Amino acid sequence: MQKHLTVLFIFNLALSACFAQPFQVGHKQQTFVDPSRANRNITTEIYYPANSAGNNVPIATGQFPVLVFGHGFVMTWSAYDVEWNAIVPNGYIMVFPTTETSFSPSHTDFGKDIALLAGAMKAEGTNSSSIFFGAVAATSAVMGHSMGGGSAFLAVQYDSSITVLATLAAAVTNPSSITAAQNISIPAIVFSGANDCVAPPAQHQLPMYNSLASLCKTFVSITGGSHCQFANYNLYCSVGEGTCQPQPAISALEQQTITFNLLLPWLDYYLKYDVAAGIQFQELISAGTGITSQQNCSLLPTGIEDVQDLGRISLYPNPSAGGITVKANVNLKNADIIICNILGKEVKEIRNISGREITISRDDLPCGIYNIRITEDHRTIANEKLIITD
Repeated sequence: MQKHLTVLFIFNLALSACFAQPFQVGHKQQTFVDPSRANRNITTEIYYPANSAGNNVPIATGQFPVLVFGHGFVMTWSAYDVEWNAIVPNGYIMVFPTTETSFSPSHTDFGKDIALLAGAMKAEGTNSSSIFFGAVAATSAVMGHSMGGGSAFLAVQYDSSITVLATLAAAVTNPSSITAAQNISIPAIVFSGANDCVAPPAQHQLPMYNSLASLCKTFVSITGGSHCQFANYNLYCSVGEGTCQPQPAISALEQQTITFNLLLPWLDYYLKYDVAAGIQFQELISAGTGITSQQNCSLLPTGIEDVQDLGRISLYPNPSAGGITVKANVNLKNADIIICNILGKEVKEIRNISGREITISRDDLPCGIYNIRITEDHRTIANEKLIITD
């Protein structure tokens, strides 16, 4: 299988060219306003891919998915520099609301803040006066740690365009994130520390995971991991963790390494349409090193057990100066075809395709290199490179 993974990464290299890495980390503070809540101000810390590190530096060339991350109870965004320094260089924009840091936070408002920022950042991508103009991808995630993880569950109900949900040691909120999970159908990954005594998995993350209506969801329990070690050292979190049992049995570095080794390919699969990353993630889950897990799905493309099966679709002619025929080796059922340009921007989509063959007009596709992606049931089943000529 290792040989197959190597071939898959080579195969997928052209498909991921617009997400070249590593990037440096740029930073900007910005305040967004929610007119539906009496013009509530949401001060936000934004970290983004750049060619040079610094404040207010230009964003790198490309289009990058947005990840909105909610902080834990009485914690601030600065406790999560381990997150943005691990994730942003891989081609993501991370957005941290700085609201609801008091001892009596509103989980509802925090969930609404997280949801609003996902939409607001996409709007920034269309705002010619913003440094993010033209650089924001269509895909997005809501994320969070502890209270922020529970609030991310609440956020999904407020923005139907959110692509995925990812949480770290999520804590149950009021209103209930367990109840909110019942209406969440987007892909989700729920991380837990097996030694979490602050928000024990049996009372917090597992009920939320079990309630999820997601067609594809994964629960990851990090053996010996704790509640606070998903973040940097934080006084309030550490005081709370220090008064309960069990204590962490692994270091913060070990816990964070396991987390990012799994989280990054999972995000790449869903937000960058990287088939090889999905297979990498599934291999790590199956290996089970340092974790136990549950899933109701597999990120392996349907029917693919060997690299040769990536020929599940063919394009012809390719290169093409006219129409393109997409032919599948098996019957597609309610599949979607998404075409992206070399910068990763979606330029054409065809929904609810069934059958084995469809012809696509190239009238609105200028000369260039494109990626054609086919999905079924929220899973990418094939990626192919297409070249359009005069």
